[in-house]
Amino acid sequence: MSDPVADLPRAWGGVAGSGILRSCPEDFEVIEDLGLEPSGEGEHVFLKIRKRNLNTVEVAGHIARVAAVRSRDVSYAGLKDRRALVTQTFSVHLPGKADPDWRVLEGDNLKVLDAQRHHRKLRRGALRGNRFRLRIRDFQGDPVLLDERLGQLANGGAPNYFGSQRFGRDGGNLQHAQALFAGERKKVRRNKRSIWLSAARSWLFNQVLAERVRQGSWNALLEGDVLQLARGRGQFQAEMDEHLQGRLQALEVHVTGPLCGKPGRSLAPRGIAGNLEKQLLAGHDAWIKGLERLGLEADRRALRMSVHALRAEHLGTTVQLEFGLPAGSYATVLVRELINFTE
Repeated sequence: MSDPVADLPRAWGGVAGSGILRSCPEDFEVIEDLGLEPSGEGEHVFLKIRKRNLNTVEVAGHIARVAAVRSRDVSYAGLKDRRALVTQTFSVHLPGKADPDWRVLEGDNLKVLDAQRHHRKLRRGALRGNRFRLRIRDFQGDPVLLDERLGQLANGGAPNYFGSQRFGRDGGNLQHAQALFAGERKKVRRNKRSIWLSAARSWLFNQVLAERVRQGSWNALLEGDVLQLARGRGQFQAEMDEHLQGRLQALEVHVTGPLCGKPGRSLAPRGIAGNLEKQLLAGHDAWIKGLERLGLEADRRALRMSVHALRAEHLGTTVQLEFGLPAGSYATVLVRELINFTE
């Protein structure tokens, strides 16, 4: 299977050129923004780590061994790229125990930046967003068009597709999900099953978003849409009025798309928006029923991501980008709106 993201439509027209992304880990720098500071006391230790060429799960396992705790006693807000220079926080549950010598963790690809106590564990998804500094090398293209695209992204956001990382090499996670739904995979470790199921419903979400990009409604209100606040996860059923259209234009709220699963507390679109979603998902009943059967609860995700403090610097044939994205959004998805890149 080829890259499931490669042919998704772009929102702002053709790309401005081509280049190489992530030619080395330092070209893809990520700084996590939790939106909170540790309190300084409590039974959890917040470890701020800088990692290079290590994935999040590897680091969590290393921390558990050094702290002599179970793997489930080490938590983090989200998975981060392996081939990158990443600043990320982990929490370790150490009730009534002294801190080990965290310097034991350090090596060529890992450094401990800070260790402070906190009264609560770090939970998945509990972060404000991430800051990125990316270098695109060997840029070949139109710098004027590139600056135009940057302005469109800064002012209008970008489609909030799930990136290639979600689907595995050559979309392999989707093949595993299909095997799960067909009953061909029985005994699967919980974390692998979770990854495969997430990939399946991410792919379904991308199909709905892709069609709304083609129609020009990914950032526009359809009758019956469910909207999400840009700051926070609050969602509500939309009413067609000028005030709400203004808030949508101002990036204060975003239209949402489906994260398929069994019905729960999540709102469902109605009217025109609801009918469109049903049409787009009609050919995927087996996957949707599989997600429901395997326990995923339906949710919604913003169709658009806001881009914060976007800056670009031209350094010869290298373009350096700096920007912030909300939690759950992909930097590579933003970059593909600008250029065709190889990694």
